Amino acid sequence: MYASISETLEFIRRKTQIVPRVGIILGTGLGNLAEEVEVEDSLAYAQLPHFPVSTTESHRGRLILGRMRGQPVVVMQGRFHYYEGYSLQQITLPVRVMKAMGAEYLLLSNASGGLNPLFRETNLMLVSDHINLLPDHPLRGTHYPAWGSRFPDMGQAYDEDLRRLARAVASVHSIDLHEGVYVAVQGPALETPAEYRYLRMIGGDAVGMSTVPEVIVARQMGMRCMAISVITDEGFPETPRTVTLQSVVSAASQAEPSLTRIMLDVVEGLG
Repeated sequence: MYASISETLEFIRRKTQIVPRVGIILGTGLGNLAEEVEVEDSLAYAQLPHFPVSTTESHRGRLILGRMRGQPVVVMQGRFHYYEGYSLQQITLPVRVMKAMGAEYLLLSNASGGLNPLFRETNLMLVSDHINLLPDHPLRGTHYPAWGSRFPDMGQAYDEDLRRLARAVASVHSIDLHEGVYVAVQGPALETPAEYRYLRMIGGDAVGMSTVPEVIVARQMGMRCMAISVITDEGFPETPRTVTLQSVVSAASQAEPSLTRIMLDVVEGLG
């Protein structure tokens, strides 16, 4: 893995002069933030050695390098998931590459099912904490001390200063921004009514199939993280509804302008 990351980094550095300060990972139906980048280089994942390739609809599969609101950024337009058959080490390889390129911050978005009865479809949730129910762990296996502690503290996985900035931006623009706990599950099947009840009982406010592995690895390497979930369906067992990928993408698209506004202003506010 260490050699793979080094080879990927070397390949990217031959293609671009950008030294990113901010890494951004865009989730299902949420790729349009990439349009706000003053692009200097764009690389398809298939071009990059050792990079996985997005197999989920609506994930464009491009690594974009450039500037956003004056900040040098590297943007993943589409991410990878455990349910696609990749290992968590493969899924998080891009985060390690971002850090090796120079990124200090990691901003993430995802589409998720609402568990909190106060949430509604197309609402935004600022992630304050997570519950990891994935069947593997991205730090399992060989440990490289250069990456950080084998046992990283996760008490502040989601940076309070970044969350404070996001809340302030949302307030200025009159955007409703909930805050809560994200539960990561394997997928790809959506949850049963009984599973929705269980996830709510253990403290979840939203459930999805991503984000947590990337945050764990980013925190191990000292990156400061912020994540926003778009509630794309309501997982309320009392009123079950049929959910499709198309309905998820549609809900994400409706919420995307508000998410884009928050992300842009947070990037600008990093100083």
